[in-house]
Amino acid sequence: MLTAKIVGRTIAAGITVAALAPGPVFGTVSAVRAGPNTFIEVTPNTAQGGTRVNLRASCENGNNQQATVQSEAFGRVMLRPDNGFLTGSVTIPGNKAPGPYAVNLSCQNGNTATTTLTVVNMSQGSQGPATGGGGTAGGPGGALILAGGIGVIALGLGVGLAGRNRRRTEPGS
Repeated sequence: MLTAKIVGRTIAAGITVAALAPGPVFGTVSAVRAGPNTFIEVTPNTAQGGTRVNLRASCENGNNQQATVQSEAFGRVMLRPDNGFLTGSVTIPGNKAPGPYAVNLSCQNGNTATTTLTVVNMSQGSQGPATGGGGTAGGPGGALILAGGIGVIALGLGVGLAGRNRRRTEPGS
């Protein structure tokens, strides 16, 4: 009983604070801005050869000028200004050997940053997954199962109706 009162008061207090607080309390979203740091991001940072990856970077105050990204995974790419960041995308060659590759950002203001892109080799299977004996597949077996199921349902309904009629005809009912 005491616990229910405490929980109720806590919920009421939280609702009051949320109602009186200026601005949103839950789910606050702030605008993403490039800070004073220089960085480079690769998305996804683990990818298979032949996959396209996105690059996003910041060169501090130099985000209004192009920057260069270099990696043995994909070669050289120019990033262009886009909403306060430098962005671009590139496709990893399909025959690229698996492993970690450095991704190096060079800004025109002299700043640099590095991250890692991991290339993986996930071979494709040559057949579908083993999902069982195919009992739900079409063919004569499936039709027999369906007919048997309908027969069992009809038999159950017949027995139920016969029992119901028998109760009505018994004396003293």
